[in-house]
Amino acid sequence: MLFGAPCNGSSPASQVICLFTNLMVIAIIARALLSWFNMDPRSPIIQALNQITDPILDPIRRIMPRLGMIDLSPMIAIFLLIAISSAVQSALG
Repeated sequence: MLFGAPCNGSSPASQVICLFTNLMVIAIIARALLSWFNMDPRSPIIQALNQITDPILDPIRRIMPRLGMIDLSPMIAIFLLIAISSAVQSALG
């Protein structure tokens, strides 16, 4: 376990799911941290993080509105990623 889901299984598919989950968690955390700074939205790093994380964060943002200036969608996305990853890894054995 790096940041996200614990790696339960030893099968190659389980390891790929674990790696994907950990990379997505890192990308979401990086995007959330970089949002605190006034960075150029045309920056290649910001654009890459947006392209990687938008497919996960946008549906959550449509369902859950912001609480003032606070956006809880990254935290919810991380919890969902870890839960789904653990469930799939358990199913794989």
